[in-house]
Amino acid sequence: MHKSPIIMLGGLHIDLSIVLMLLVTCTIVFVLALLATRNLSVENPGKLQNFLEWAVEFVQGLISSTMDLKKGKPFLSLGMALIMFLFVGNLLGLPLGIVTDYHDAEHAKVFGKEIVSVTKELDKLHADAEAGTVNSDSHEEPEVGVAWWKSPTADPAVAMGLAVMIFLMTHIVGMTRNTKNYFKHYFEPYPFFFPINLIEQVSKLLTHGMRLFGNIFAGEVLISVILKLAALGVGGWIASVLGLIVWQGFSIFIGTIQAFIFVMLTMVYFSQMLETHDEH
Repeated sequence: MHKSPIIMLGGLHIDLSIVLMLLVTCTIVFVLALLATRNLSVENPGKLQNFLEWAVEFVQGLISSTMDLKKGKPFLSLGMALIMFLFVGNLLGLPLGIVTDYHDAEHAKVFGKEIVSVTKELDKLHADAEAGTVNSDSHEEPEVGVAWWKSPTADPAVAMGLAVMIFLMTHIVGMTRNTKNYFKHYFEPYPFFFPINLIEQVSKLLTHGMRLFGNIFAGEVLISVILKLAALGVGGWIASVLGLIVWQGFSIFIGTIQAFIFVMLTMVYFSQMLETHDEH
């Protein structure tokens, strides 16, 4: 596996590849939305306008399937932003990959900052080579590859960051718009269920984020494994091409499904926080 380009900034570890891919994802979503709404027309809508209108109706359908549409209308913008961001973000790592190789720790810098993930790995490889703990060609220098292009949701920090954002929003909505029932549900059906209900909320947070991360990350790992088959000769190259075509198509399906599931669960969690006792 390739390393991530991590630098130290203000005492924090910053993954530049994630920053880059988040900017790319947000830019693509913004441009798509801008182009779709630039020349709005009722009589002769363009293809992008039709697509965006379909997406709005789709998200409205998700909301209405979990709660009353009037109650869930304020979450339409959130659902649209989430599904467009996730759909684009989940698929960005499929068409290409950008990898740079480093042999010398002195050159492992970007914007004048040391790429600590590279320098640590190179130091480790040099130490292992000197100690004779690894089999290496004496004429071949240690090399560390850095991946700059990947799906942002293939990183646990991004996936869990989105999950934490939804977690906080749903609980704030529950406390402010359904205060009595929000606190009451922690002690239902009996007060001694309080610890179990707390665990349930934490498990929702973890599964919401880790499901997204696990599926997208696993898909990109398998792509890298398939690409390595090309090094096995002509047969391996043919198997690599065929496998890549099949898996790319399946990954598009997985990325789309995961965007749908994440948004669907988001609306379900909002619905649960807004439920009254009579609606249970």
